[in-house]
Amino acid sequence: MLYGSRECARIMLQEGVEARYARHRASGAAMTAGLRAMGLTVFGDDRYRMTNVTAAFIPNGVDAETVRRRMREDFEIEIGTAFGPLAGKVWRFGAMGYNAMKHKVLLTLAALEAVLRAEGVVLPAGEAVPAALAAWDATR
Repeated sequence: MLYGSRECARIMLQEGVEARYARHRASGAAMTAGLRAMGLTVFGDDRYRMTNVTAAFIPNGVDAETVRRRMREDFEIEIGTAFGPLAGKVWRFGAMGYNAMKHKVLLTLAALEAVLRAEGVVLPAGEAVPAALAAWDATR
């Protein structure tokens, strides 16, 4: 555990603390913009939401676990569930650490769009990635 902690600190210092914070802000903004462009409702108030995890309401009629399984099996992308009063109501999308990278956010959004469309969800085609790119650029 000590070696792992030391390695994390080394990587963070190598990148620079401010640059790391900026990357996480950009990742969170991009994820939020992409989810909204897809027509999903993002949970919470933008003024207070964390940058590293974005929750979105699961569309009505969608089997949430089927979507999570397909994301994992078809794209090797893990999206989280919620707990407590939000269990079964939202998915949680992490954009932190290694996953707080532009290409990872874009891949997640494109994969989610593909899975949702395959599950019969009608949503704007091809809108999520451009929205995420614009949000990324606006925060950098």
